[in-house]
Order: sequence, then structure tokens, then C-alpha cells
Amino acid sequence: MADDLPPELGAPRETLVDYETQSLERGTYIMAVVHLYRGEVARANAWRMRLDQTTNWAIFVTASALGFAFGTTEASHFSLQFANVLLFFLLTFEARRFRFFDVWRARIRKIESNFFAPILRRDLSSPEEAWAGQVARDLDEPHFHLTRIQAMRSRLVRNYLPIFGVVLAAWLIKLDIHPAPTTNFSELYDRCQLGTLPGWVIISGVALFYAMLLWILVFGRAKRRAPGLDNWDIGEIVTEESIP
Repeated sequence: MADDLPPELGAPRETLVDYETQSLERGTYIMAVVHLYRGEVARANAWRMRLDQTTNWAIFVTASALGFAFGTTEASHFSLQFANVLLFFLLTFEARRFRFFDVWRARIRKIESNFFAPILRRDLSSPEEAWAGQVARDLDEPHFHLTRIQAMRSRLVRNYLPIFGVVLAAWLIKLDIHPAPTTNFSELYDRCQLGTLPGWVIISGVALFYAMLLWILVFGRAKRRAPGLDNWDIGEIVTEESIP
């Protein structure tokens, strides 16, 4: 009996499957793909929940800043710009999480469009001939499919653009009504001053911040590629150490 148990596996030799020499039956292949798909969906859902958590933090930060800024007339308008700094940090953090989510989402879309969709159409030819090889290579060495700037643009468009807009509007309203409504632009400009910093410095900083957001919107757009020519090796290799 000892001869029937490979020391490295501890299983009967006749129960081992040699994939290099034995043929893979169609039913076994379909079952393997289905289980792979279920696993990828589970991982994508887990990362989807982490994305929602970060967005909830951003909403909480915004609500807290608005409550503090408009709670009293003496509250500084700088609290709203400080909220912008925290929101930008959360945006970069969420974009990083989105890149990991996209790793699983990209595999899911490959399987759905090239495996399940042909089955439902009763057309057993996949749109992409080499899709299985792409998924297999990505399983061996997972790569990010979005750059950092593309991930930031995606989260900015989906969630953070309205939040930054609310903070900007609230900042202007705060300057206008506290401690009393302004009567002219010169008075509004004077209220932009923060301590020893003149108003033009604060205005320039705010303008540069929102110009940076605009730059992300313009230059973070993902390039369109022809079907079947997806570049799955855009970013660095995904490792366990890089997972947040």
C-alpha cells in the first residue's frame, strides 16, 4: 500500500489526473469554467463592497465639514478646503482599490462575452479566439488593466465630481453669507484671506486644485481599442504585497 501513495501527495496513484497526457472532456471543461466564474464574481463583489465603503467615508467627511463650516459664523472657510484635501486622499485610495476590482471584473467580462454569451446564442464560436489564453495568462501573472490616472478618472466621474462640486459651492456660499452677507466682490475677496495669507493665494490654490481635477478628467480617459486587442498588461503585476 505504501507504493500506491506518492510521498508528495499522499493519494492513490490511480486517482491522480495527468492533464498533459489525458484528454479533457467537454463537461469537465464547462464545469471548471463555471466554478472559475463563480469565484471571480465573489472576489469582484468583495472589492465592490470595499469601494462603497470608501465612498461612504467621503460622504461622511463632506457632511462633517459642511456642518462645522455652517455651524457658526465664526467657523473658518478653510475647513471646506481642508475637506477637499481629505477627499482627494480618499479619491486616490478608492482609485487604488478600483484597479484591483477591475482585475476580477475584466476576467468576468472575458468569460461572459466569450463563454456564456455564445452558449445563450446557441453559437459555439467565441468572438475572441484567444480569450481563454488571455485569462489563463492573467491567472498565472495578474496585471492591472487600468492605469492609476484612468482609475482616478473613473471614480471621479462616478462619485467624487458631485462631491467636489458641493464643497466648492459651499465654500463660495460660506464666504458670501458669513459673518454677514456681502455687498460687493471686493468684500468677498477680502474674506478669502486666511491669517497672514492674502486672498489671491487662497484663490490660486483653490483654482489649481480644481484645475488638477479637470486635468484628470481630460487626460485620464481610457483609449479605445479594437475588439480582441485588449492590452491586459497595462500596469504592474498584481502581488499579494500590493493588495491594500
